[in-house]
Amino acid sequence: ESIPFERMFKDGICRVTDDYYTKTIQFQDINYQLALQEDKAEIFEEWCSFLNFFDSTVNFELSFMNMVTDMDEFRAGIAIPHRKDSINSVRDEYSAMLFHQMEAGNNGLTKSKFLTFGIHADSIRDAKTRLNHIETSVMNNFKQLGVKTQTLNGKERLALMHEQFHMGDNDKFNFDWKYLVGSGLSVKDFIAPSSFAFPNGKYFQVG
Repeated sequence: ESIPFERMFKDGICRVTDDYYTKTIQFQDINYQLALQEDKAEIFEEWCSFLNFFDSTVNFELSFMNMVTDMDEFRAGIAIPHRKDSINSVRDEYSAMLFHQMEAGNNGLTKSKFLTFGIHADSIRDAKTRLNHIETSVMNNFKQLGVKTQTLNGKERLALMHEQFHMGDNDKFNFDWKYLVGSGLSVKDFIAPSSFAFPNGKYFQVG
């Protein structure tokens, strides 16, 4: 009950309450600081237009997640694969250099940015039609800004929540939709921490 949504669908739509549904888009950085002055003005105008796209019927929230990097995944992601030749030692040396440079540059953090938008609707069918329309418009607006985007599906949204609920432990996200069939479990069982504690109104504890 401390995780306040009712159901996550495979396509990434989340039913938060009986009549409220959301989707989440991950977006990449835009290099505003290094842009020319006239480009900065254009980017800012596009950003204002983007924010004005949302009318009073659409709620939206920007989330900026700074999470500790999984170094094994990080190293695997930048490693140059070996080939059947005589220069694998050079590849390893270059991969190590890249790893150390990027490790120093991000201070051991993975920085991710998300936009979650939600609407009220009478049914999942009504919600899906409108959310998909909003999603297309939002992604087009990001494209105008020169920003790459990706819509999160249900499993990816659950993985993100799992990461938030398991900061500081080594618990891995292990989930498949088929695990729900006949088990009596819900998706929350796969993302919840070992415990929640609410000792007072000022803070809470997870795990």
